[in-house]
Amino acid sequence: MNPALQGLMTIVVGVGGCFAYFYLSNQFLDRVLFPAKGPHASRNINRASRIRPWLFLFPTAFALGLYLLYPVVGSFIRSLYNRSGDEFIGLGNYTSLIGSGEFRTAFMNNVLWALVVPAASTILGLIIAQLTDKIAWGNIAKSIIFMPMAISFVGASLIWKFVYAIDEDIGLINALRDWAGLAPIDVLQLPFWNNIFLMVILIWVQTGFAMVILSAALRGIPEETIEAAILDGANPFQIFMKIQVPQITGTITVVWTTITILTLKVFDIVYAMTGGNFDTQILPSYMMQFMFRDDGRATAVAILIMLIVTPVMISNIAQARKELR
Repeated sequence: MNPALQGLMTIVVGVGGCFAYFYLSNQFLDRVLFPAKGPHASRNINRASRIRPWLFLFPTAFALGLYLLYPVVGSFIRSLYNRSGDEFIGLGNYTSLIGSGEFRTAFMNNVLWALVVPAASTILGLIIAQLTDKIAWGNIAKSIIFMPMAISFVGASLIWKFVYAIDEDIGLINALRDWAGLAPIDVLQLPFWNNIFLMVILIWVQTGFAMVILSAALRGIPEETIEAAILDGANPFQIFMKIQVPQITGTITVVWTTITILTLKVFDIVYAMTGGNFDTQILPSYMMQFMFRDDGRATAVAILIMLIVTPVMISNIAQARKELR
């Protein structure tokens, strides 16, 4: 089928189906279940009004249940079975993971990522947002800093792979070492530090996101409070730390938790740069090891990642609701 015709049919069926559902459900509710006539007309109208929002929410709730809840439940059930899926082993996959040295390494690396990347991205984004708002060419600087957000994680990894290359004619780090008379090194094989070098890539990508959100928050601060602080003799650093930052704490928290959620799920960078070798494994890349040879253990890792991410998501939602009040 012609792709354009297929797209048109999808739009017609989708929009037409939604319209038909809302129209027919309204008719069924108002004319069959609770008709607005007879001795109980007033009570029926009230009942219909209470049910109508849930009736309209049903398609979305059904889709979320089908595409989110069902896979989660199905994955958890699958994680209770062995590699081939024909023997129930209970929590055997989970106990095996906890006893695995590779899993513990991946978990600790994930903790390190979750501590370093959100903090560095948010702090850098906040500092850059404040500084670029004070210069005439600030918008140009923001555009340049935001550009990495348009690059995929794999693309960003390839860019930084050239920076980290051991060949001094290509790799920036080893070019500087060669200029200083030092021997070249493969930074991606340095214990502990190779994880930091991988984190730099995600920090480089996410700093632009933090900068844009926090810049908007800083511009929303009432000028009166800043002018009052200036009249009281506060210097720019004191204004920033004691006046501006406290007023955007909620936004900082949302940015921090949003980057944290992304960090806990990232896998592309590690997979593209090291493949999880040299003790750079994190939980998502560790899960990929078992994806096609041990579904039980792979789904167990996926469930653990979900359990780790869920509290952060709940915190983010709660903070966003506070911001709306």
